[in-house]
Amino acid sequence: MAGIKNKTGFPLINTGLLPREEMLEVKRTQKKLVIGIPKEKSKFENRIALTPQGVELLVEKGHIVLFETGAGEPANYFDNDFSECGATIVQSSTEVFKAEIILKISPFTDDEISLLSSQQTIISLIQLKQQSRELIQKLMNKRVNALAFELIKDNNDCYPILRSMSEIEGAAAIMIASEYLSKAHNGKGVLLGGITGISPAEVVILGAGTAGESAARAAIGLGATVKVFDNSFKNLKDLQDSIGQRVFTSVLHPKALTKALKSADAVIGNLRYLQSGLSYFVTEDQVKQMKPGSIIIDLGIGQGGCFESSICTDFAHPVFRKHNVIHYCVPNVASHVSRTATIALSNIFAEMLLQIADSGSIDTLIKEDAGFSNGVYIYKGILTNHYIGETFSLPSKDIGLLMAAF
Repeated sequence: MAGIKNKTGFPLINTGLLPREEMLEVKRTQKKLVIGIPKEKSKFENRIALTPQGVELLVEKGHIVLFETGAGEPANYFDNDFSECGATIVQSSTEVFKAEIILKISPFTDDEISLLSSQQTIISLIQLKQQSRELIQKLMNKRVNALAFELIKDNNDCYPILRSMSEIEGAAAIMIASEYLSKAHNGKGVLLGGITGISPAEVVILGAGTAGESAARAAIGLGATVKVFDNSFKNLKDLQDSIGQRVFTSVLHPKALTKALKSADAVIGNLRYLQSGLSYFVTEDQVKQMKPGSIIIDLGIGQGGCFESSICTDFAHPVFRKHNVIHYCVPNVASHVSRTATIALSNIFAEMLLQIADSGSIDTLIKEDAGFSNGVYIYKGILTNHYIGETFSLPSKDIGLLMAAF
């Protein structure tokens, strides 16, 4: 700048007189969303995706929420709760499925898929064991964007929805165990936590993940004796550190597990993945050796179960007795406390929908947010999840490479 002078020969000091480059922020136009919440058809599902407060948050931002009449009743929310918060109550699924984004909990059924149209975005559980090649192919033929919300990650590389539901299931499992050990359901009349002069009940937990930790906390809080087994020493160490007090932990050694099962009053099964060479973590012979009137709660029943004696049940008939042991094998325990679970889901979904709107389009968010894109398994009719492709012998493409082409 010293080389630039005015007519008097002195250098210009006020550089503000010179033209300068300036970076201008390009403001994105927030997209106004139309969101549809249909009534769940599954007999296992009592949760919904949004609470009235979640709807209100979205409506205040200018978005439209179409709510099928009666959709909130299983979680004890009613049409007027949603309409007072700005939702538009519609009378049929057909009207809801006209929305740009369809948000539900259970996987889409064949009838629901027939109501979809091209370019819609659908968000739900995928629950691969409930899927078939034909259903996946029908979704692809509809040319929709499909997201499995259990696969969506946050900035910490965790699965926020799975973690939240697992935490609820773990705590609920202890509540259920306490209920069925009492005489209310012809149990043997045992208080889960001990009192002065009486030994506490014993709770064995299989799996030291989020649900296992939540179950351990709830059981310890009631005063029960807790034993936790896992096939990962790291998981056991993390649980021990997180709880902050000494509990019995062990890797899955057959003799140690069998001994613990013999004295257990309640066993919570939370291990989702089977060890090589074993069909189940707990065999039928081990169940036969358990105390009469004890209870098994199989949180892994939706993925095949932890116990050889488990048979899938529902909320109408949640338990059965086998070898004089009570079995609770409902695949969606979080629905047992559907209102709490709905609030937890709504907190996550409302923020996610606002994030889609702020991005300007779901395409932009998929490009910019790796955690969100991890939940995408179909994009514009193209399968993008390699595991699903291998499971059903369908061709798949990498989502990152695919987005580069659009």
